[in-house]
Formats: sequence, C-alpha cells, structure tokens
Amino acid sequence: MGVKLEVFRMTLYLTFPVAMFWIANQAEWFEEHVIQRKRELWPPEREDQRQELEEFKERIRKQREEKLLRAAQQS
Repeated sequence: MGVKLEVFRMTLYLTFPVAMFWIANQAEWFEEHVIQRKRELWPPEREDQRQELEEFKERIRKQREEKLLRAAQQS
C-alpha cells in the first residue's frame, strides 16, 4: 500500500506542473483568456483621453514653474 501511494503522489506531483505548463503555453488559450482579460481591464486609449492627459501635464508643469519662479524671486 505504501509504495503504491508514493507512486501515485509522485505521479501527481510531476503531472500537475507539466500539465499547467502545457496549458499555459497554448497560444489559442493565451489569446482567448489572458489577452481578452487584459483588454477588458485596460482598454486601448482613445485620442481625446491622450489629449486631456497631455493638457493636464502641461498645466501642472506651468504651475510648478510659476511656483519655482515665485520662490526664486522672493529669496
């Protein structure tokens, strides 16, 4: 009984990682599950979002420069 149990456990220990590796490296599975989930979580950027972000960064940059100029002029 003990040897059969050890053989079963060793088979299970070796089969599970090999099976997971094989499943995870299937291109169709990867495209179907992983890439689709990624697109659901992080959809591609739209052009108007990109423009708003650039405008926001420019406003922050100008505010920071003005603050530094005021600090430099006061000292």
